[in-house]
Amino acid sequence: MKVISKIQEMQDYVLTMKKQGNSIGLVPTMGYLHEGHLTLAKKARQENDLVVMSIFVNPLQFGPKEDLSTYPRDLDRDLKLAENEKIDVIFHPSVEEMYPNPPAVLMHVGDRTDVLCGKSRPGHFDGVALVVSKLFNIIQPERAYFGRKDAQQVAVIDLIVATYNFPIEVVAVDTVREEDGLAKSSRNVFLSDEERQQAPVLFRSLANAQSLIEEGENNPDSIIKFISEEITEKTNGKIDYVEIYSYPELKEIVELKGTIIIALAVKFPKARLIDNIVITNV
Repeated sequence: MKVISKIQEMQDYVLTMKKQGNSIGLVPTMGYLHEGHLTLAKKARQENDLVVMSIFVNPLQFGPKEDLSTYPRDLDRDLKLAENEKIDVIFHPSVEEMYPNPPAVLMHVGDRTDVLCGKSRPGHFDGVALVVSKLFNIIQPERAYFGRKDAQQVAVIDLIVATYNFPIEVVAVDTVREEDGLAKSSRNVFLSDEERQQAPVLFRSLANAQSLIEEGENNPDSIIKFISEEITEKTNGKIDYVEIYSYPELKEIVELKGTIIIALAVKFPKARLIDNIVITNV
């Protein structure tokens, strides 16, 4: 497994591999790998000749009150896990390599960003858009792999690819969960023992809501009320949002028809957890 930290070296390597007829799959990450990332890597390994995993904690997608300085990092551990998954290349640039100067050309995502996490994180998806576009240009993959846990991010990246005509297939991979249903996340390590016991309520509330819809419930407000009460009564977490939209458009709906996303975010003292389900209701 190669570890590359320089953009020019990465581009030269990609050019050589493409000249040899190799397809490239990209797994973008911010490191501190967990089973969710490794599932993306497995999928990429199945579908491409060459798999590149980027490990880069992107400062542009963190707000002034967010956890950039405390975001978990363990490169040695990440490299061992990646090698076990037969990753071909780790692209691990420094912040100075990716942004040698303050970016003079910025990106603004004008759709799909003013709801869910984007509502409380202004500028977050602009930072995502810029770094993902840079990675796409540097690595030039045929396919890029993202987890459905970050469903809004997937919707935004789909929009970026369509808007800028990147010749890339965005592959969304199902959320990887613990045995009790909690979505795998780098931030789970910040939960106390009590909070960790409560956290599976988030997914259970979503699953129960889906059952209600399958039984005929068609009112978004009723579903939102049900989920909110479940979380409030059974956890100490503070609800950031519980919202329902069309997907991937992320537009408001008045009835539960078509493909929809039910998404939530809950804050614990040291961790903000997100989860969602996407369902099609005819």
